[in-house]
Amino acid sequence: MRRTLSTYTLRLHRSLISGFCWGLLLVAVSPANPSAQITATARPDATPPWHQGILPISSESYYHAIDCGKQGGEDPPCVFWDTGLCKNDDFELSAYTAYKQVAYEVWRVIRSGRPAPQPDFYAAQSTRVTIGVTPIQGSGNALTDLTLTRNGTSVNPVDRNVRDGRFTFDYPAWAPTAAVTLEITGDARSISCTIEPGVLQQFR
Repeated sequence: MRRTLSTYTLRLHRSLISGFCWGLLLVAVSPANPSAQITATARPDATPPWHQGILPISSESYYHAIDCGKQGGEDPPCVFWDTGLCKNDDFELSAYTAYKQVAYEVWRVIRSGRPAPQPDFYAAQSTRVTIGVTPIQGSGNALTDLTLTRNGTSVNPVDRNVRDGRFTFDYPAWAPTAAVTLEITGDARSISCTIEPGVLQQFR
């Protein structure tokens, strides 16, 4: 009886140890971080300053954008205010707005040594807000979708092209009166990026 009990106990111990080792192996090979939470920040030192957020083009924002583009330089923060937006290891985000359209056109022409142009105001009026999503090389996380939520409610894009990584929204989605969350979904993991009102105010 003692021998039988000892044999049974030995087998039980071996079974427990084997199960424990398999558990460790599963923990080791499972993704440590299947999703990531990010809080967006505004790019510092953008001049001229702007605190009204992303808006449809107006006379005020049009001439403000022209002044922004006249600064020149290699990488003016007021033109490329979206650099580092929701920075993460899997995707690079970019934004295109009416303000950026005007500022970039002025900046591009000035860099070529020509006088500042007068960008098409009416073309800027028809420009909405487009978020571009580009997978970072080597990330291994292919884009499957991007969603925008405000106050827990999903906002439908006016245009959506997952293949090209382009998602276009109307301006009210970006009003700096409530936090916005961008959920960037990949086939390996998701990135959730929260943009607080104080940061949205500095977008343009």
